[in-house]
Amino acid sequence: MRAHTEHPGHGTETVVLDVRGLLRASEQTVVDSRLRRRPGVADLEVNPVAQTATVTFDPSRTSVATLRQWVLECGCHCAGQSVPHHVCDPLAEPAGAAAPAPHEAVEHGGMSMASMVADMRNRFLVALVFSIPIVLWSPIGSAVFGLDLPVPFGWREDAWTLLLSLPVIGYSSWIFFAGAVRALRARTLDMMVLVAVAVSAGWLYSLVVTLTGGGEVFYEAVTVLATFVLLGHWFEMRARGGANDAIRALLDLAPPKAVVLRDGAEVEIPTAEVAVGDLLLVRPGAKIAVDGLVERGESEVDESMVTGESLPVHKSPGSPVVGATINANGTLRVRATKVGADTALAQIVQLVQQAQNSKAPGQRLADRAAFWLVFVALLGGAVTLAVWLLAGSAFSVAILFAITVVVITCPDALGLATPTAVMVGTGLGAKRGVLVKNAMALETSARIDVVVMDKTGTLTQGTPEVTDVLVADHRPGGAERDLLRLVAAVERESEHPLGAAIVREAAAREIEVARADRFENVPGHGAVAEVDGHRVVVGSRRLFDREGIELGAWDERRADLATTGRTAVLVAVDGAPAGVIGVADAPRPSSAAAVTELHALGVEVVMLTGDNRATAERIAQALGIDTVIADVLPGDKAATIARLQSGGRRVAMVGDGVNDAPALAQADLGIAIGAGTDVAIDTADVVLMRSDPLDVATALRIGRGTLRKMRQNLGWAIGYNALALPIAAGVFDPAFGFVLRPEFAALAMSGSSLIVAVNALALKGLRLPRPGA
Repeated sequence: MRAHTEHPGHGTETVVLDVRGLLRASEQTVVDSRLRRRPGVADLEVNPVAQTATVTFDPSRTSVATLRQWVLECGCHCAGQSVPHHVCDPLAEPAGAAAPAPHEAVEHGGMSMASMVADMRNRFLVALVFSIPIVLWSPIGSAVFGLDLPVPFGWREDAWTLLLSLPVIGYSSWIFFAGAVRALRARTLDMMVLVAVAVSAGWLYSLVVTLTGGGEVFYEAVTVLATFVLLGHWFEMRARGGANDAIRALLDLAPPKAVVLRDGAEVEIPTAEVAVGDLLLVRPGAKIAVDGLVERGESEVDESMVTGESLPVHKSPGSPVVGATINANGTLRVRATKVGADTALAQIVQLVQQAQNSKAPGQRLADRAAFWLVFVALLGGAVTLAVWLLAGSAFSVAILFAITVVVITCPDALGLATPTAVMVGTGLGAKRGVLVKNAMALETSARIDVVVMDKTGTLTQGTPEVTDVLVADHRPGGAERDLLRLVAAVERESEHPLGAAIVREAAAREIEVARADRFENVPGHGAVAEVDGHRVVVGSRRLFDREGIELGAWDERRADLATTGRTAVLVAVDGAPAGVIGVADAPRPSSAAAVTELHALGVEVVMLTGDNRATAERIAQALGIDTVIADVLPGDKAATIARLQSGGRRVAMVGDGVNDAPALAQADLGIAIGAGTDVAIDTADVVLMRSDPLDVATALRIGRGTLRKMRQNLGWAIGYNALALPIAAGVFDPAFGFVLRPEFAALAMSGSSLIVAVNALALKGLRLPRPGA
């Protein structure tokens, strides 16, 4: 189930090249076809939405520099560094260079996306400006608008419209011709070939007619066709840019400047120049520039932008802090421990990019289908031309239908169907602290039937808490507060986790703890001390037996707590039983809501734990969990997952990513919870930055929403082409007199691609569980 490895094969490495110049989704075949045939290339994935090419190669046969040169030969720009398995972006650093800060990622090799969008807009505007007068002087102008405009200089109309078409053909449409040449050199077919064939066929036919004395020409059809295609390019590229908002938002989190203390003086430097070991001064309201440890000061830090944690986290000397988080109130001095590409923010950006660069299984089939659809479009155009000529139609009519078929059948929407949805889905998850490692994991999360959760640290806090305080009727120590006061005094001298839970409970109730004298620790049994002149015994039944204290009816109460999964701490004062304190690992506040959300998705929830059944059943009953599998040794968890899978069910395992690594790897979907800033968990497919099980339901909802958009987009793209081709070929013309002109075919084709992109962007409105619920 691993779809991403640092060294996917023996002796191979993987590089993600940042490719600029893929104007349309179908053009990926140019890069794909040319690179796949090169020596040393083992595998290749081109993502036209992310503008990346993920290449697995044999470094003994080729290099990153050579790969980049091959991409340049395809007519694209390419940025990338020669290091094993990296993302060729601002986070990738050349050897010996200071690591740049994430926020500096503005321009890449060649044109930035903003520049490409601006260039496309300019080409569209030029085509629009010249297409309007061409239409007005064409037969459409007189037939539709009733215009009879005089032609300047006494020229013929066809000669005048030829002159006006030159800027559209020579400038606006030049990208089509250049793209078609690149595709043909790579021995492949793509959308640029289709548009170039349609535009050149119509314009060259009209040119021949004009130069041979005049007649019916198609200058208005050709120029309006180019205008609509360019308009579709422009809108689609803007939509694709919106799909990558999450990456830009993450890159913008890091502050551009940092204040460091050098020789006692404050120096403001670019974040990219901060080095490990620098001491940073972080004032209230300022962003922390890099990861580090607090050396002086206390404050509350807002980490929501990185980890998704909604509540501020208290920081004091020794506390770790994360770059790009916001210091709320106090002044901190922070020693830098991780900078540049090593920071948590940089790792998150790389993880999100890794997911967005990957392809869902369904997209691989769509990519292959897109190539053949281009071939079908060209063949369909030729067949349409021949059929209409054989039917006795004029050549002008036949070529009009042929051009329309070539234009309308462009498979661009098919190429955009899933990459755009994947980018939006992974970005949506990143904003909630849900990091999906690859598109396959995103698709798998949509099909999960069973979620298996580890108990300790996942569904529970992982630390014991006081659940019951049962007090004897007699004094001393009769009241709960008095009992906790005496017990906390004894346990404060102990280092036992159960004792620490009782001390925390006393502090939470604001009980002033007394002083303990003559403290005696009894290993494995409890402790004894004198508090306010009373001999207080705190511990197990064996300690009471040693002290000669009769439990009486308290033995039954102790047993009741034990059978419900609680640990019973017995208390005696001056030789008489004074009470029992129940201690247990308490559920996380959001665990019950997480189980409810998973049930709403129709998912079975299973608790998997090494604890005894009584303890597990108590937690499961409180949370509404369906199935409990208890008394499981750590080494047997993976086998338990395999048994659940044997029934054909798809299983997700949720654990801490360390002790549960084998089970995470065995599951169809491994989810690491509570990763905090340690996002590099190899065995997990999904990393939850917060210690919140509610994010498991969030991950599954994002997966289902993304898969739904993929299916909708693929269904639309396939249905559109199946319906558009016969219409464009004129099948309905004899019966209904309906003719679809090339310019309106271009509008339909561009509109289809835009619909796919906008539908994917609508995923941003997906309803997700409310944080902190």
